[in-house]
Amino acid sequence: MSTPIETPHPNPADLRLATVLAALADPARLSAVRALAAIGESPCTELQQAAGLTISRSTFSHHQRVLREAGVLKVRVDGARRMLSLRRDDLDAYFPGLLNAVLATAPERIGTR
Repeated sequence: MSTPIETPHPNPADLRLATVLAALADPARLSAVRALAAIGESPCTELQQAAGLTISRSTFSHHQRVLREAGVLKVRVDGARRMLSLRRDDLDAYFPGLLNAVLATAPERIGTR
């Protein structure tokens, strides 16, 4: 049995509000975060489907990278699977209430158009 490989993530102390907000500003990334919050840890392929995203796998991979580098997502590589989860504890510690406010915002208020 192989040991899971960890993907690099920013340290919690290096999280920046502007970077987190910029990552969450994209409608596809926000859809993925909302879906992930509802289902918990998920393989990336299932998250793309759960979020209802009809974008290419490479585009979704780009969105995952942006969210990971901003400190919103944690990616755990386990064999051929990339397991995604929200870094809710870190986000709540540094930006109290932000994630809950974003997730509670009605979809029509997001401003995707």
